[in-house]
Amino acid sequence: MTENILSFLKALGMPPTPISGSTGSEWFGSSGMPIKTIHSPVDGMAIGTVQFSDKTLYDSLVQKSEEAFITWRKIPAPARGEIVRKIGLSLREHKENLGALVSYEMGKSLQEGKGEVQEMIDICDFAVGLSRQLYGKTIPSERPNHKMLEQYHPLGLVGIISAFNFPVAVWSWNAALAWICGNVCIWKPSEKTPFSAIACQLIIGRVLAENQIPEGVSCLVIGDRETGKWMASDEKIALISATGSVSMGRSVGVTVAERMGKSLLELGGNNAIIISPHADLDKVFTGIVFGSIGTAGQRCTSTRRLIIHNSLYDSVCQKLKKAYSLLKIGNPLEEENHMGPLIDKEAAQNFQNSIQQAIHEGGTILVEGRVLEGKGFESGCYVSPCIIEMPGQSPVVQKETFAPILYLLKYESLDEAIQLQNGVRQGLSSSIMTENLLESEYFLSAEGSDCGIANINIGTSGAEIGGAFGGEKETGGGRESGSDSWKVYMRRQTNTINYGKALPLAQGIRFDLE
Repeated sequence: MTENILSFLKALGMPPTPISGSTGSEWFGSSGMPIKTIHSPVDGMAIGTVQFSDKTLYDSLVQKSEEAFITWRKIPAPARGEIVRKIGLSLREHKENLGALVSYEMGKSLQEGKGEVQEMIDICDFAVGLSRQLYGKTIPSERPNHKMLEQYHPLGLVGIISAFNFPVAVWSWNAALAWICGNVCIWKPSEKTPFSAIACQLIIGRVLAENQIPEGVSCLVIGDRETGKWMASDEKIALISATGSVSMGRSVGVTVAERMGKSLLELGGNNAIIISPHADLDKVFTGIVFGSIGTAGQRCTSTRRLIIHNSLYDSVCQKLKKAYSLLKIGNPLEEENHMGPLIDKEAAQNFQNSIQQAIHEGGTILVEGRVLEGKGFESGCYVSPCIIEMPGQSPVVQKETFAPILYLLKYESLDEAIQLQNGVRQGLSSSIMTENLLESEYFLSAEGSDCGIANINIGTSGAEIGGAFGGEKETGGGRESGSDSWKVYMRRQTNTINYGKALPLAQGIRFDLE
């Protein structure tokens, strides 16, 4: 598989590794900086080496971006949309290979890898249409012969820090919208999944070069937390969009706020599904199981808690045990497998630690979770998903473990269920399974779910790009992708125009100089 991946990257024009950064079609290394070998969690094989960027290269990428912004912002928005359309077309051409690379480097199923590339294509399509709809407003003025306008201008440089679990899709949510708004982007991918980002940069760089777009509209920098700190503290970067852990987001948010910059944070999730006695279990069970084991539980929208009505508890447990017994775990590039590996051995250890903590806090194991060994599991990253019955909202249930652990909680009244649902510090995604209209509407009301995403009869996982994506509380409060998320990437300006022969003041104030 590694040979196929390397052949794909070579066909795209990847220069000799190790790579530290790129301004589009130009690629650079950093002498003397640490070199990291990237291994696939699928089979433990080395994909290749990358080199962390030094500060000198990082500064040169920022300077190149600043120069490109001067040209890019002058291009009409629909013309910028045309470039994004061509990027989407190129992604379509490479969907199969790029999806396989995402799957192999990160460990998610091949279907999910291809689905992630499809998300990139979808956001490009969305952005193309949006490039002709960056609307402002006309506002009535209280003064005669005056009018007020509201318009939007690009921010400038947008820094994007992405996470390993979605190596390319979440970056594209930001980049496609930022580009059509007239911004330029600097992308720091996760140090665990850099080759998916390198492939995207190769694809995009070719499109930009073919259309005579200046170097620097799309920059890539390879690095670790130190590189992220450079970006967060850099006054030249107007907006930092960061996806990752709550601790990372807290650090980025404070640093950006200290310099009065803008930040868009998409952080942890501790998502719950409420199963009402009015639920149609035959209809919704697929969403429940996929939510808990999809991407091996490494989605920010993964289902971590199942809040089940007492009257259904035993039957739901039986159905879950049966469903989990049918799951196929193995090489995610083989489409018959439902679940692949965790990202690395450290994640597998965290999985085991959380199970032991749950037992210590009174949890009862319903489906055993363990690290898998033997043929096909040599990387040490494969685990079997775990189901644990918990007596209440204990500390382990309060935290987000990026692994396929599902906690079961009981409830009697809907208010109790919603209290359990909202009783964590994260607020990303939530769902209720019910055929009762009153329950549905209550769940979506101000007294219901406190999450940024609230679903009825679908799981917590699997957002579409047309809706704004993001959450509340420790999830960060940011919104990406659809709806009016484009406004995050622009600065708003209010204009007042006097087309009369006098200059009256607002609020009836008189200021006569004669």
